[in-house]
Amino acid sequence: MKLKYILPILLITLFTSCDSDDNEIVVPISETENLLKVQELSNTDHTVEVYTKSGTFYTGYNDVTIRIKNNVDDTYFETYTIDWMPIMDMGTMNHSCPKSSISKVTGQSTLYNGNLIYQMTGMDGLGWSLKFMYTIDEVDYMVEDDITVSQSSRQNVTTFTGSDSVKYIAAIIEPTSPEIAINNLKIGLYKMESMMMFPSVADYTIALDPRMPSMGNHSSPNNTDLTYNVLDNMYHGNLSLTMTGYWVLNLKLMNADGTLLKGEDVTTTNLQSSLYLELEF
Repeated sequence: MKLKYILPILLITLFTSCDSDDNEIVVPISETENLLKVQELSNTDHTVEVYTKSGTFYTGYNDVTIRIKNNVDDTYFETYTIDWMPIMDMGTMNHSCPKSSISKVTGQSTLYNGNLIYQMTGMDGLGWSLKFMYTIDEVDYMVEDDITVSQSSRQNVTTFTGSDSVKYIAAIIEPTSPEIAINNLKIGLYKMESMMMFPSVADYTIALDPRMPSMGNHSSPNNTDLTYNVLDNMYHGNLSLTMTGYWVLNLKLMNADGTLLKGEDVTTTNLQSSLYLELEF
């Protein structure tokens, strides 16, 4: 058989599903298929594309995916180092927020990932900016722009001062999709070391008492307090949700010596701890 007839047959074989009745063509899945773009930040050379699952930044925990495009040919870089700095401009002062490092997503060519925990937002979501500092082929670059951070409908992050006079930030990381079941509850705990530094806090304990205010403030069985996990620098515990609706996660924070830093027991006369987070599903 001549070559000009062989080639078309080979191409059809490669791109057609052999056992599909309708001969569907297999199309590669985009790396950002399940993500929505929040914003693009550009300089002369590059565009940093920022993605989340919702396409929006919210107060609380934000899982953020990033890729960098070459403005010359619209291709995406696979190898670089990158860091970021979120800044809240409050007029008379500036501050940052808890943030992770950024690392390449395993199994992806161009995607990098990290997380930010916005503890507040300004009027109409304004006040925050985001700066990226990155290096490609040993050349340093920077890009910066204002961003919008929307207010979450429930208190999924809280800022408070402990009895040790240290300012802390606590935020719900998981569950992202709560169920009527025993859920893995993961909370990030950070302290304000300075206006720009919010390191995670290790080896404390977070006592948990979930309640449903609309249902007589009842609790649920089989909850466990949260303890520190060195693998992800987060606090893990069991959260038992027995029905859908609005839950208050009453918390008490104890340091490594067992000293109570914030929060109280829930009783018949004290219906809510001063340290709490909210969840509704």
